[in-house]
Amino acid sequence: MAITNNRELAENKLILLYIVDKLNMPVSNLQLTKIVMENKLMNYFIFQQFLDELCNLKYISSTTTDNKIYYSITPSGKQTLEYFINHIPKGVMLIIDDYIKKIRKNIRNETLIKADFTPESESEFTVTCQIREDTFSLIDLKISVGTKSDARDICKNWQKHSQTIYSEIIESLIKPRD
Repeated sequence: MAITNNRELAENKLILLYIVDKLNMPVSNLQLTKIVMENKLMNYFIFQQFLDELCNLKYISSTTTDNKIYYSITPSGKQTLEYFINHIPKGVMLIIDDYIKKIRKNIRNETLIKADFTPESESEFTVTCQIREDTFSLIDLKISVGTKSDARDICKNWQKHSQTIYSEIIESLIKPRD
């Protein structure tokens, strides 16, 4: 898709602002790319260029957490979007709204549920499991295990069942003991 005029250029930047605003949470480059590409909103190179321009204009801010960059809309980006939102085609807004409804939970989980491990030696691995809500940490658990396989299994289980495991940990910790 070639950018044929300034109106199309502005429309694509507004679409990016609209996506980041609708998500209403920090979003990684990979997550944004997935939304744009799966809905065929613009090509990858145009998308990356516009994202960079929006950051330079301070309409989108970026923060780095766990070596990943997350994007959020700034107050000036919100104000610009509100002023020019009628330049985004209604059909495109509906596509974005429907898609975000479907993927919001997955994005939130990817952003707020973390599991990773680091080798300490050949027979010791430290596994870190986290659940965060916004900037507040609900749980930050570090466990040492003896095999890489165990470390991978813990990470996989945490990613898939963190809410259940968290509840089980809390239940076990508050259970009366004699």
